[in-house]
Amino acid sequence: MTNATTTLVTSFTTPSPLLRKALLADAVLTGITGLLLACAAPALAGPLGLPVGLLRWSAIILIPFAVFVARLRGQERVQRPLVFAVVACNVLWALDSVLIVLIGWIEPTILGEVFVIGQASVVAVLAELEFVGLRRSTLVQAHARL
Repeated sequence: MTNATTTLVTSFTTPSPLLRKALLADAVLTGITGLLLACAAPALAGPLGLPVGLLRWSAIILIPFAVFVARLRGQERVQRPLVFAVVACNVLWALDSVLIVLIGWIEPTILGEVFVIGQASVVAVLAELEFVGLRRSTLVQAHARL
């Protein structure tokens, strides 16, 4: 019988100041947008030319995402794949936002177009800042014997 042990290596990151600030900005802006859409979807639908359902579903997605990002930002060390997931979600959100306007799935007013493209631009910038912040972070590997 052998006495072999298995070592599990997990990569963590000590977040750079840029990553912490970008995650904080993401959590705050996403949370504010989600709450605004949740509370005012019917009032915003007309001026923006966006369906109430789209605004409400956006809020349902944004609020838990904001909580997740805020919790991630608060950790002393973060798992790199979780930060990559946040970046990927932000990139997809920005691309989808632009595409729904370009392909004509919705027909927003000019104000609605400014809102959709504007928030997509902000989300894309946050994704870039988070990615650069992650690259500037310190990699730490945790070893556990099984």
